[in-house]
Amino acid sequence: MRIAILSCFYPFRGGIAQFNANLLGELGKAHEVRAFNFRRQYPSFLFPGKTQYVTDEDEAVPVQSEPLLDTANPFNWPRAAAEIRRWNPDLLVMRYWMSYFGPSLGYVARHMRPECRVVAITDNVIPHEPHFFDRPLTSYFLRGVDGCVALCGEVEADLLRIRPDVRHTVIPHPVYTHFGQKLPRAEAERRLGIPSGSRNLLFFGLIREYKGLDLLIEAFSRLDSSYRLIIAGEPYGSFEKYQRLIDACPDPSRIHLFPEYIPDSEVSTYFSAADVVVLPYRSATQSGISAVADNFEVPMIVTDVGGLRETIGERGTGIVCREGTPECIAAEIERYFGTPGLRESCVEAIRSVNERLSWNRFCRDLIAFADSLKA
Repeated sequence: MRIAILSCFYPFRGGIAQFNANLLGELGKAHEVRAFNFRRQYPSFLFPGKTQYVTDEDEAVPVQSEPLLDTANPFNWPRAAAEIRRWNPDLLVMRYWMSYFGPSLGYVARHMRPECRVVAITDNVIPHEPHFFDRPLTSYFLRGVDGCVALCGEVEADLLRIRPDVRHTVIPHPVYTHFGQKLPRAEAERRLGIPSGSRNLLFFGLIREYKGLDLLIEAFSRLDSSYRLIIAGEPYGSFEKYQRLIDACPDPSRIHLFPEYIPDSEVSTYFSAADVVVLPYRSATQSGISAVADNFEVPMIVTDVGGLRETIGERGTGIVCREGTPECIAAEIERYFGTPGLRESCVEAIRSVNERLSWNRFCRDLIAFADSLKA
């Protein structure tokens, strides 16, 4: 089968590009696959981080792709669609995670050959930080595709609220395996400059309002001196609010701050130093961070929002807070460390999950779903 993937690839950086690189590599083992990249992903003024692109420090593995779609320039969209059409794929796969992409991807989807099936892998249907235009732009996009893959049940529910008749399936997010091997804990702590002997909590990933880092810092203030908090990720927006909370902690020296984009080559260091990953999100669908934590067999403590109960609590790979408050988060952290056998139970569940959520299985299920759209 000839498969085109239209989304962001290297030199763009971040979780979506990493997912796409894994998808490209796995599908390429059995099919003829071509990566069509964004020529421009976002206009600079819409991007809240430092850069959309990999840097020399990222040490990201290059991916061969064709820069094609300028999402901000409608005059480019006919040419982009024509280039993909010219390659004559049997299947076009798109990633959808933000309504901003609705117009450009929706246009391309509508201008494929009739025999080309168009499948969207939907990370989010409703963004974490919603706007009034999300529903119409997403509706436009969804009505241009033949079918959708939702990465969890929460995304499926959002999908059906906007387009009840869409042909769809749920295929869980695979486990990321490209970040290298787990390090000895002492070595990871040495690299990060963290004293050994503490209970290490990890908050990892882009720092945005909906991810609730402020809740975790306040929860950490309620814990005793046996705990340390590692914060690793690039802030999207001002970090001032979080810094004030850190400064107000009883012992700020137990908070280890790495406010920057973490290169792929360094990801294993942070997870190897952690006892548990804490996701104190205010809203969520699934989380790409959990796909990293599972790879390194690090359990998670999460708030009960979106698909986190489904993807973590129901699988037994972590525990779910009853309430998204600092008090409850602190109590669940203490329960995790204070309950004999709980960590071992979570790790056993993670190992079971890792056997099921391979890239090979994800791609086989994706192709089976695409084949079903012929009927």
